[in-house]
Amino acid sequence: MKKILVPVDFSEFSEYALEVAASLAKKNNAEILVFHMLGLSESVFAANEAIEMAEAKYYISLAKERFSTFLERDYLTNIKITEIVQNFKVFSEINELAKEKEIDLIIMGSHGSKGLSEFFVGSNTEKVVRTSSVPVLVIKQRYAHFKLRKVVFACDFKIENLYAFIHAVKLFSDYEAKINLVYVNRPNEYYITKADLDKRITYFMSKIRDLNLNNLEVAYVTDYSIEHGILDYCKSIHADLVAIPTHGRKGWAHFFVGSLGENMANHAHIPVMTFRI
Repeated sequence: MKKILVPVDFSEFSEYALEVAASLAKKNNAEILVFHMLGLSESVFAANEAIEMAEAKYYISLAKERFSTFLERDYLTNIKITEIVQNFKVFSEINELAKEKEIDLIIMGSHGSKGLSEFFVGSNTEKVVRTSSVPVLVIKQRYAHFKLRKVVFACDFKIENLYAFIHAVKLFSDYEAKINLVYVNRPNEYYITKADLDKRITYFMSKIRDLNLNNLEVAYVTDYSIEHGILDYCKSIHADLVAIPTHGRKGWAHFFVGSLGENMANHAHIPVMTFRI
């Protein structure tokens, strides 16, 4: 990992993301690119091109001024920091920036305190997740010393998840984290017998036998929803992070929408990382 992108709006949640980014940057000798998206519409600017240019410069200078105080953090000492201010209007442009700058990981802060369904659906974080071709790490609280000891990777053991899982293994191996590859079997039309599931798992694992899997554990649990099963499993093993493969523009619908009760979601305080399928 060489470059980490942290989109910021100068809130405390942005600071949570920045502090985690600092921990990862120090471990990997990586650069942090802090990015502020102005999001100004054309109606903000005057019709006169000269005035429009002057106003654009004014808003950019304000953002850079805020950076000067926002980045005064002891934990950023000796880390290379690059500031970026752009007037992007749609969140897909962040992915273009990530590709242009060869970003390895995007880290975002978000409140998420009212449940994962409200946290992801329609939020800025969800918009970035949908369009990002690089992993996105979502942080919801302060971690002064961010560590990855136990990671849960939600998986249905279909081959389409293979690339995302390989990407995750390579990233987490730097931290010698134990990876728990977890499948949630639901007692309804999605139920699969143990024999059929074992076959699927065996085939999936045969495709990754060349990887260093010493710290890998495969588990499957039974629950009425994927969300509840995964989050309950995370809680039971005291996981530090849950990783989820996503189809990008199809979003989180096949994982989260409409099926996770607020009660469980309010306890989902661990970081979430997405990997594009």
